Amino acid sequence: MSAVVIFAGTIEGRTLSEYLSRRKIQVTACVATEYGESLLTENEYLNVHAGRMDREQMADFIKKEGAGLVVDATHPYAAAVSQNVSQACQDAKTEYIRLIRDSGKADPGHAVLVSSVEEAAEYLSGTEGNILVTTGSKELAKYTVIPDYEKRVFARVLSTGEVALACEKLGFRGKHLICMQGPFSEELNTAMLRQFDCRYLVTKETGKAGGFEEKIRAASKAGAKVVLIGRPPEQKGYSREEVLKMLKERFPKLKEEIPETHTKEGRQKTQSGTSGELHAGTVTLIGIGMGTLSGMTAEALEAVRNADLLIGAGRMLEAVGDTDRPFYKEYDAQRIADYIRTHPEYISTAVLLSGDIGFYSGAKRLYEALEGCGCEIRSICGISSVVYFCGKLRLAWEDVCLKSVHGRKANLAGAVRTHEKTFTILGGADRVIWLCRELQEYGLSHVQVHIGERLGYPEEKITSGSPEKLEGGNYDSLCVALIENPEYFGGVRACVNDEEFLRGKAPMTKSEIRSLSVAKLQPAKDSVIYDVGAGTGSVSVEMALQAADGCVYAIERKEEACSLIEKNKRHFGTPNIEVVHGLAPEAMKALPTPTHAFIGGSAGNLKEIMECLLEKNPKIRMVINTVTLETIGEVMDCLKTLPVTEEEILSVSIAKSKELGPYHLMMGQNPVYIVTCRGGRA
Repeated sequence: MSAVVIFAGTIEGRTLSEYLSRRKIQVTACVATEYGESLLTENEYLNVHAGRMDREQMADFIKKEGAGLVVDATHPYAAAVSQNVSQACQDAKTEYIRLIRDSGKADPGHAVLVSSVEEAAEYLSGTEGNILVTTGSKELAKYTVIPDYEKRVFARVLSTGEVALACEKLGFRGKHLICMQGPFSEELNTAMLRQFDCRYLVTKETGKAGGFEEKIRAASKAGAKVVLIGRPPEQKGYSREEVLKMLKERFPKLKEEIPETHTKEGRQKTQSGTSGELHAGTVTLIGIGMGTLSGMTAEALEAVRNADLLIGAGRMLEAVGDTDRPFYKEYDAQRIADYIRTHPEYISTAVLLSGDIGFYSGAKRLYEALEGCGCEIRSICGISSVVYFCGKLRLAWEDVCLKSVHGRKANLAGAVRTHEKTFTILGGADRVIWLCRELQEYGLSHVQVHIGERLGYPEEKITSGSPEKLEGGNYDSLCVALIENPEYFGGVRACVNDEEFLRGKAPMTKSEIRSLSVAKLQPAKDSVIYDVGAGTGSVSVEMALQAADGCVYAIERKEEACSLIEKNKRHFGTPNIEVVHGLAPEAMKALPTPTHAFIGGSAGNLKEIMECLLEKNPKIRMVINTVTLETIGEVMDCLKTLPVTEEEILSVSIAKSKELGPYHLMMGQNPVYIVTCRGGRA
């Protein structure tokens, strides 16, 4: 017994059958052939009936199943079958719904329009040149009236032994018989037409799901004339979305949370405690390359073509040229995940992402947002902009430093200074101007800059030159850059000489103390560091060189010292230093959460500063420098009363040689206390 019987001669019928069964609605899917049966997997809620039936047999079958509803999802060209289903429902007194396939909007151009296969064969009999026939095997015999059909006609049919044997008996064999399961991508259709030098393509108007648009576009590319067998008059009916809405009204269970059971093998199990609607279909994250069909992989095109729902930003949807299909225009990961959860009727969803899904892509956030959704998540890589651009420039990219300033911060000047080749996604017409000015400001005027605009599109443009030369240009918002620096510094910069700093009147921590203090601080490459009482900015520079992908906030209360830090920042090429004018701890409160802090001057506010740091990050690592006994007493009190651990106190005395005539004397410097601790009690 079944609640619904679906005559599932199309992909729409099969996906609808699977959708209902996953929601524990008893359904029987009727298919005409064993091949159609092989495309569906039976389970507790899905039965598959294979075999052709006439009107009387259909009526008896519907009565036997006790179905209260029949959905007719047969092929648009199966008009006689559809009529039998409708009349059988009348005989069985069962509700009948006709699901109409979207015909799409492909323009066949100067196609030859005929009303039947016989008329198509008659027209082709008076022509010359090879013919690709895509109308199936049932009516293939009608093409045998074409003179020399064995040499001219290439028949594309289903890949079953029964079909192949029948076609061979008609004289279609060898390369003239193409046994494959469709529908096919535009690229594959184009390749076939060109491979067999076909001047004609015979097709029926099979709609979007049947790959009609891909055939029309392929024929145009290959220079083949389309012989279009007109679509039979369509019965009144409903779209796929309308049928789903009707089913949801009929079966309240379709609005409930999807169960864990009866999902396809290999799909992720739903997690307990997950709120909202869950989805047991397939979600494919697709890197579409540069944003054009020609730049997409065959695997990506196939996944897009087979998807029930397309999701992506406007440019991504436009790239695949298929916005007539159900789509959701969005790029925010959480909103995409929420939409997928609340639309489980879509069995196969394709999320379109620019470039490659592993290179500054939204895929990373999507993986997290889709966790626990109950769907199978697949990934298809695309061609990244760095690979494409370096190929255009004839440059290897295995040694390129990869960055992005598209919606994020990055220390580009630092990367360019320490790498021979640096690639960055820019994102925004004004970002090229910013990049050129940044390079000049930080002493990198000598580098060679390559700007790639609208890569992969017909209007693609590549411009090369110095930062000064390129600064005055006009650029598209869709652009990237590759910077070559033949004078790059490939080593590790540590312990900058005191003489290299611009001093002024601000106090400066000596190089030996700086080196030891930064070593004790243990900053990571992407650390967020506060330098409290930054003075000349010497410690800020040392830390910024080590935390090249992080940020150093140089907090200083004296204006002249802030100006000096800005000068040293540019002198050493460390744009990842942010100068903050103000008195700590008030000046720190609005700053991002720090991972580390160096306190070189506290103006009597040491305890308040440390309390503020611990409030922002209870696990922060701190290094404090002091030269007075009064301050070390204050430090000791803080170590006893504040929640810190891993305390370490060093007293460092340094003597440096000084020439005095023919002799060298060791001159002692003031002893310095270096105190290290980390937030949290042991």
